[in-house]
Amino acid sequence: MRITIDPFEGDAELPAKSEVVVIGGGIIGVTTALFLALRGVEVTLCEKGGIAQEQSGRNWGWVRVMGRDPGEIPLGLVSQTLWEKMSELTNAELGFRRAGILYVADTEKELAAQVAWLDHAKIYGIESRVLRGAQLEALIPGVRRRFVGGLYTPADARAEPQKAVPAMAEVARRFGARILTNCAVRGLETKAGQVSGVVTERGAIACSTVVLAGGAWSRLFLGNLGIDFPQLKLLGSVLRTEPLEGPPTLAVGGSDFAFRKRLDGGYSVARRNASVAEVVPDSFRLFADFFPSLVKQRGELRLRVGRRFIEEASLARRWQLDERTPFEQVRALDPEPSQGLLDEGLANVKAAFPAFAEARVAGAWGGLVDAMPDAVPVIGWVPRYPGLLIASGFSGHGFGIGPGAGHLVADLVTGAKPIVDPLPYRPERFPRLARTIGVGRAA
Repeated sequence: MRITIDPFEGDAELPAKSEVVVIGGGIIGVTTALFLALRGVEVTLCEKGGIAQEQSGRNWGWVRVMGRDPGEIPLGLVSQTLWEKMSELTNAELGFRRAGILYVADTEKELAAQVAWLDHAKIYGIESRVLRGAQLEALIPGVRRRFVGGLYTPADARAEPQKAVPAMAEVARRFGARILTNCAVRGLETKAGQVSGVVTERGAIACSTVVLAGGAWSRLFLGNLGIDFPQLKLLGSVLRTEPLEGPPTLAVGGSDFAFRKRLDGGYSVARRNASVAEVVPDSFRLFADFFPSLVKQRGELRLRVGRRFIEEASLARRWQLDERTPFEQVRALDPEPSQGLLDEGLANVKAAFPAFAEARVAGAWGGLVDAMPDAVPVIGWVPRYPGLLIASGFSGHGFGIGPGAGHLVADLVTGAKPIVDPLPYRPERFPRLARTIGVGRAA
């Protein structure tokens, strides 16, 4: 592993029963467990590997509302408020700072696309504004590349992925949640058509509700239940520099670079608007679902055929509950980062900002993003298995909107008034998924 996540030691004892079992130890699963525990709900989280070892600990660390899909904006806003409370609740340094985020544009066409989003921002009172000329230069002094303008949201924030999620897991446990690591869930048990428990590699846990927050593994888990979840994986690559003084302290995204200040004094840097899409068997199975987004993002995706095709083709897609599963074979997805994209990103940053000229790379890593066809998560119940709720497919946005999503899931599980309208995240919006979760047609 090329990344270091703050350590978290899971509980040793497997409970015989729990009101709710959460599958997945990323930010969505952890915050779900936390908000359930805060309400006095008996909850157990099962993670096949370690807490935040996959994309929840490998992302850019941006906590933004700017530029989000309109359906995600409310979730982003409540998440930022909850992020502030998380710092107090955990009594730990999560690196959360409302330092602002700036998108810079090379062309008027790029800027016009950013400005168009302001129509959505106005509805929610988001204080995003367009900067040009001297205003822009004042925010990013010393910039060498000519940008026609930028969209700036001062209330947007950053946090530290490698620290935040383990700290949240500790708080969830303090309030009564059981957190089990290296404990893969193999599948569900049902009684009279209702969810009655889960079977893990350590044994069974009786429960009435299961929340699947399995990230990039959700399609495989649901497939064994006969549910066709339209999800693919994209490879993101990030590097971190050694401590560096001089560059802007706000997060900045350009057409071909992104960076943000880190708590350790360095910077996280990536090649923005470029991800590697590994061609795998599911690429063909889900081609029709993803074709519109492929056309829309054709300049951003780097298709690649490699060993992941063989790796995914060799994983079992069906298994019995007494058999060893793929989740026990691969405890954490730890892909090689794309060195080419990392080199491009750093070179572009250095060319635009002379303050990065002496930046030295301290480390780099890759992460697999759980992508949906519309890049919006699925949060909702599965009629075919009463008691099962899906919270997955966050498409690289999970870290920023994770606290709000966890709160929303806890609301749905307990029957409380949802913190935001869950309609944009309904599973049945995808025809493929609607047919296999027990809904007659897509809504």
